[in-house]
Amino acid sequence: MRTKQQGFTMIEILLVVIIISVLAAMIVPNFVGKGQKARLSAAKADIESNLTLALDMYELENGTYPSTEQGLKALVVKPQSSPVPEDWSGPYLKKKKIPTDPWGREYQYSAPGVKNPESYDLFSFGPDGVESDDDITNWYEIE
Repeated sequence: MRTKQQGFTMIEILLVVIIISVLAAMIVPNFVGKGQKARLSAAKADIESNLTLALDMYELENGTYPSTEQGLKALVVKPQSSPVPEDWSGPYLKKKKIPTDPWGREYQYSAPGVKNPESYDLFSFGPDGVESDDDITNWYEIE
C-alpha cells in the first residue's frame, strides 16, 4: 500500500520565490536612503537646536560665545583661556560631553564666525567629510 507523500513541487517553490522577489522589489527602494536622511536630520537638529541652545545659554550667562580657541569644549568644561567666563555655570550640554556628528566627526565651530560675524559659525562637513555642498550649517546662502 502506497502512501501519498506530501511536499511542495518545484513549480510551487518557484512561484513563492517569484512572489517574494516582486514584493521585495517594491518595498526595498522605499528604505534605501532612509539612513542617510536620518543622519542629515540628526545633524540639522544638533546644529539648529541642541548645540545652538547650549551656546545661547552660555552667551546669556557669560556675555559672549566661547572663542574659537575655547571651542565647543567650553560647553562642558569651564574654559581657562581668555576670555575666562566669570559666570560659567555649566555644563550646558545635558550629556556633559560634546556630541560628534552622525558620521563620527567633530562639529566645526568658530567665533566670531566668517558667515555669522556677529555670533558664530557651526557646521558639519556632512557625509563626505570635506567642505562641499552637502555641509550642514547654521547659516543660509542667498542665491
